[in-house]
Amino acid sequence: MEEIQSQSDNYRSSSSSASSPASRVPSSNFFYLRKPGTLGHPISFEDSPDWDDNDIEVRLEEGGDSINAATTPASPALSKLNSGSLPSPPLPEGAVIARKIAGASVAWKDLTVTVKGKRKYSDRVVKSSNGYALPGTMTVIMGPAKSGKTTLLKALAGRLGDSAKMYGEVFVNGAKSDLPYGSYGFVERQTTLIGSLTVREFLYYSALLQLPGFFFQKKNVVEDAILAMSLGDYANKLIGGHCFMKGLPSGERRRVSIARELVMRPHVLFIDEPLYHLDSVSALLMMVTLKKLASTGCTLLFSLNQSSTEVFGLFDRICLLSNGNTLFFGETLACLQHFSNAGFPCPIMQSPSDHFLRAINTDFDRIIAMCKNWQDDNGDFSSVNMDTAVAIRTLEATYKSSEDAAAVETMILNLTEKEGSSLKSKGKASSSVRILVLTWRSLLVMSREWKYYWLRLILYMLLTLCIGTVFSGLGHSLSSVVTRVAAIFVFVSFTSLLSIAGAPAQMKEVRIYACEESNQHSGALVFLLGQLFSSIPFMFLISISSSLVFYFLIGLQDEFGLLMYFVLNFFMCLLVNEGLVLVITSIWQDIFWSILTLVSIHVVMMLSAGYFRIRSALPEPVWMYPISYIAFHTYAIQGLLENEYIGTSFAVGQVRSISGYQALQNVYDTSSERKSKWENLLVLFLMVIGYRILVFILLRFRVKKNLSLCRIFQCNQETNS
Repeated sequence: MEEIQSQSDNYRSSSSSASSPASRVPSSNFFYLRKPGTLGHPISFEDSPDWDDNDIEVRLEEGGDSINAATTPASPALSKLNSGSLPSPPLPEGAVIARKIAGASVAWKDLTVTVKGKRKYSDRVVKSSNGYALPGTMTVIMGPAKSGKTTLLKALAGRLGDSAKMYGEVFVNGAKSDLPYGSYGFVERQTTLIGSLTVREFLYYSALLQLPGFFFQKKNVVEDAILAMSLGDYANKLIGGHCFMKGLPSGERRRVSIARELVMRPHVLFIDEPLYHLDSVSALLMMVTLKKLASTGCTLLFSLNQSSTEVFGLFDRICLLSNGNTLFFGETLACLQHFSNAGFPCPIMQSPSDHFLRAINTDFDRIIAMCKNWQDDNGDFSSVNMDTAVAIRTLEATYKSSEDAAAVETMILNLTEKEGSSLKSKGKASSSVRILVLTWRSLLVMSREWKYYWLRLILYMLLTLCIGTVFSGLGHSLSSVVTRVAAIFVFVSFTSLLSIAGAPAQMKEVRIYACEESNQHSGALVFLLGQLFSSIPFMFLISISSSLVFYFLIGLQDEFGLLMYFVLNFFMCLLVNEGLVLVITSIWQDIFWSILTLVSIHVVMMLSAGYFRIRSALPEPVWMYPISYIAFHTYAIQGLLENEYIGTSFAVGQVRSISGYQALQNVYDTSSERKSKWENLLVLFLMVIGYRILVFILLRFRVKKNLSLCRIFQCNQETNS
């Protein structure tokens, strides 16, 4: 305790010197805090006159969207201050008031989260946390990196990974219950948006995926979400830009990701790092927008690493964490008083959040070690001379014995002693509607993604034109059989290899699915069928255009039925390729390893397809069984050759002739039966179905597991401080 007291006194003296009139702007010219309507009164944290105002508790009327205000005693620490909140930027004049939302109270008691280590649940990421959030307010969970902010937020939302275990109680409107679908929204730190859609289109398709009912009913919901997040000026702009047009700035993209959750009109909204990668102006605009959203009645909880003074002034309550321990919970102004009571007053010209994190971030100890032999202009580093471990112990001990902690427990007791109205699920769109929406959305994206779709069509045409001109003028003699087999092999193999160019687009589709599935907006089967149906027109366009060019340049049999089989065979090859690309991208979820794996697979399949060495002569282990039977090249080439040569004959001299099957015997393994080509086509069709089933399994388990591992990795990061 003597060490703690000496450190506190040392820091108090350094803070006072740092904010002395001799070295700082006079306090009369700088405003930390204010009450609404009292802009002209400066605040001094050294003096603490009485403050008799009341805090506001929001109570819901059962069955309605309106909010009633009830007064509750203010925080004990707040009663010692003479002002209300930090300066809040006013809303623009003439702003339209958004629709009222029935929020919900959320309270948590003795909440502990552990992450499973090598043998047992050992790493405690959050430790015995208490707190609450009320309708119409913004509650921020703040702390340095690896402090447990995101873990606590996900625990409250019920979104912890499989390897994390939660202890304690979470109450929603006074009842122990999980948040049902549609009653809450959760915005991840990093979300995937569709750059080929406008903001309005993106939100409209999101509404169609999430909400039941008729299509025309979703437009009002979308417009409300656009209004709530102040996206009116960007509603008709493409999210990712187009050609030489720039996409939305990072701040507007972040607001779009939040608006996607607002189409459900949630009672509670959780946001992980709403200011992630935003500059100071975008951050302030974001928080003003969220403050406006909270004023409609929605309950907002979000994690935050750091904020400016202006942004800090918009918070209603703050939960301060360090290494999983709660150092404070209460009103933002009370937190300043709490630090002052513990011996760490905030210097006049320093942002409160900077001051909090400076005091509790253990990483600053390394800076102290680096700078201990340096000197600043005043002769020492007066602002970094405090042991953060001592500060954390002091703040934690002070908070546990403070009236603020007792007030939190009393408030939780008041919120949980009587159950309020239970939140109900708002229902989901039917699976058939979701499949239809995803199909139409993917078709729209394909029509606009010129790099991944139209450029591929051009490349297919150029490749087919090159192959066709190289092998043109073969004639129909017996000597042309070997060369024509080579032409068909090159056509199937090289066009299949070119399908790898679609891997980035497929990777983006998988990431969009993962983002939507995490919020229950989509499902594995819905995504799979929607992706398949939307790809059919594009694949058929490639197959018929490329087949026509190749077919007539090579000079294959001039018969419509044979031409249609060639088109259908190549179409099945493309669908098999799409399925293979989806499988690999779902496994790796990394573009580099996906492309490397796909190229390797195609090369192995080409080697075992029966062209370089007849299939019956391949070494049986590995190459013949199972690779030659797995390679779709085998069935595609065999079917095309049977389509061209079965039923034909070639003259040998003037008397004798041989069948097309006999002509192919020494070149490629085929069957003499006419139905064999349809059997090969059936095998390709079964491969299309088989790859989709494999993708379905991967989406259900592999992608979901990767999402859980990502969350667990974030939890582990927060424990390894």
